[in-house]
Amino acid sequence: MSTVPGGGRIGAAPRPLTVQQYVLAELRQIIIAGELKPGQAIRQESLAERLGVSRAPVREALKILEGEGQVVHRPHHGYMVAELSLPDLLEVYRIRALLESDAARLAVERVTDTDLERIVAAQHEVEEAAARGDLLTMTAANRRFHFTLLEASRMPRLVRIIRSLWDSTDAYRSVYYNAPSNRDLVEHEHAGIVDAVRDRDGDRLVKALAEHRDHAVEALRQIIADES
Repeated sequence: MSTVPGGGRIGAAPRPLTVQQYVLAELRQIIIAGELKPGQAIRQESLAERLGVSRAPVREALKILEGEGQVVHRPHHGYMVAELSLPDLLEVYRIRALLESDAARLAVERVTDTDLERIVAAQHEVEEAAARGDLLTMTAANRRFHFTLLEASRMPRLVRIIRSLWDSTDAYRSVYYNAPSNRDLVEHEHAGIVDAVRDRDGDRLVKALAEHRDHAVEALRQIIADES
């Protein structure tokens, strides 16, 4: 366990360079873990006290998250976790479908054995976390699984854009994993994705990723409807 600037701790992860980076990482984890729900107010003083920092880095981290669309600022109310409307959700996933399909086709042409080993390792981490019901670890491993694959495209700018789209729906991703049936489906779909990568089959990979996104969209559609 390493101490980070400001007195916080962040497990065995690499030490952030600045207090702001530490606070930003912690805020992301809090949102992903569902400790702050979509629409919930964010209390800066409470967060600063919890993380052992002043309010300044909390405020700066919130501005970054606002730019990503993960939080919103409302005059006289402060910051709160962003709520997705159904049109917002469908737009995000439509753009993801276009960009991820392109990245996936490039990835199967350029993926190395080392890339594949890392993809499979992340796949196993997802499965192990799912079996324990550890949604935070599962969410992080799922992101590694997908982005190790996408990064094999060797298109860093494209991957950065896709990452920002993922960030905008992070608050909903852990909610999706709450249902054991969804966790089982994710494991099954990941296996199909890995098989397509192993076979260097771009068409099959694009189809597997599309089905994976479509199932998430349908589940999130219902979650948003229930929240409304």
